[in-house]
Amino acid sequence: MSDLRDLLADTVARVADYRERVSDTPVFPGSTEGVREKLGDLPEKPAPPAEVIRRLADAVEPALVATTGPRYFGFVVGGSLDAATAADMLTTGWDQGAFNQITSPAAAIVEDVAGGWLKDILGLPSGASFGFVTGGQGANTVGLAAARHHVLAQAGWDVERRGLNGAPPLRVVASEERHATIDCSLRFLGLGTDAVEPVRANAQGAIDVADLERVLDGPAIVCLQAGNVNSGAFDDFGAAIRIAHEHGAWVHVDGAFGLWAAASPATRHLTEGIEGADSWAVDGHKWLNVPYDCGYAFCAHPGSHKAAMSVTAAYLTGQGDDGVRAPGDFVPESSRRARGFATWAAIGELGRAGIAEMVERCCALARRFAEQLDACEGVTVVNDVVLNQVLVSFGDETDRVVEAVQRSGECWMGATTWHGRRLMRISVSNWSTTEADVDRGVAAIQAAWASVADKG
Repeated sequence: MSDLRDLLADTVARVADYRERVSDTPVFPGSTEGVREKLGDLPEKPAPPAEVIRRLADAVEPALVATTGPRYFGFVVGGSLDAATAADMLTTGWDQGAFNQITSPAAAIVEDVAGGWLKDILGLPSGASFGFVTGGQGANTVGLAAARHHVLAQAGWDVERRGLNGAPPLRVVASEERHATIDCSLRFLGLGTDAVEPVRANAQGAIDVADLERVLDGPAIVCLQAGNVNSGAFDDFGAAIRIAHEHGAWVHVDGAFGLWAAASPATRHLTEGIEGADSWAVDGHKWLNVPYDCGYAFCAHPGSHKAAMSVTAAYLTGQGDDGVRAPGDFVPESSRRARGFATWAAIGELGRAGIAEMVERCCALARRFAEQLDACEGVTVVNDVVLNQVLVSFGDETDRVVEAVQRSGECWMGATTWHGRRLMRISVSNWSTTEADVDRGVAAIQAAWASVADKG
């Protein structure tokens, strides 16, 4: 055990060293040459754990992407808060199977508490059920699985027992600018992407409510969006949910990062009416800044949620014993990481006020990006910056500018195609990002733009 203590102490020190210098390292590695060679061939004999960890860290650290640092602006990736990072280390050390209170009463109780906190922070119904999943993909799949069960059950079809062969047709209505995870979930659930009836989006990527009403014709699953993945735009939840429910439809909200707008009084208006939906998906490893992987699925119909996800077997015990919620009843996995510990720690570190401040600060930093870049000659910010997303055009040179910025190592942001235009996509969602980091990023972008323009 003394060897384990020394090993863990050395490992934690190495993690701390990395985190201390991450803000000063290149955001993306210049080269990954040599990593495979350092990892070596398949070992034939055992090796001391300390030597194994040293070799692993020495091999891969030069190839790490500084996603925990303050100047990574790609893919709406948050960092990881100090308390959440430490809690995740505890989670690994404790190694609890978070299936139910028999596999780990601690994991079940903490997840129950953290899930209640999340509903409160996000303004969701107190009676909604929830599941801790891997991320937005998992959360959308769980929400749509509950929807599939509910809509088909109302049509007299038990999809969990009978499958989809011979089932009544199930219509899925979603924006033409929905996130790709919606389509992926439909594939996983056997509905297929051809089930989607697309609805037009407006100029900023929010769903066209009039077109939604045109498309709806009886029971269906309607997918809405809190935070367009490109522009950050929000659907009109009050109007869209009312229309959908008038037609007997289930409403699922993909709020991977945008649902966190509900946590701040300054941005809560963007999510007005969202509590009337039937299911919601949101990420923890985005704006809550919990380590990978972590996401949350919520459902206003706990019976449908549990029916779609729960599993029973003769050897399983402890499901709902003593009134303790069984986490495994609400997610696809039985063997699952205890994600509640890091979530509880992140909320504990920030509190309600800290989460609101982080959301507001990231939005302000996004506007700072937009204001400075829009003032540059030949550069155009093309979206209304309502949240933390900024879309920037450099005309025909956009991809070259993005590549030059990425090569610089000063910051990292990706490119996207939106409304037929190639654009730089900037996402601000890291708790440690400051105004100085934004200004440094702007300087890197301006230098890249000037270099590309000079080369013609």
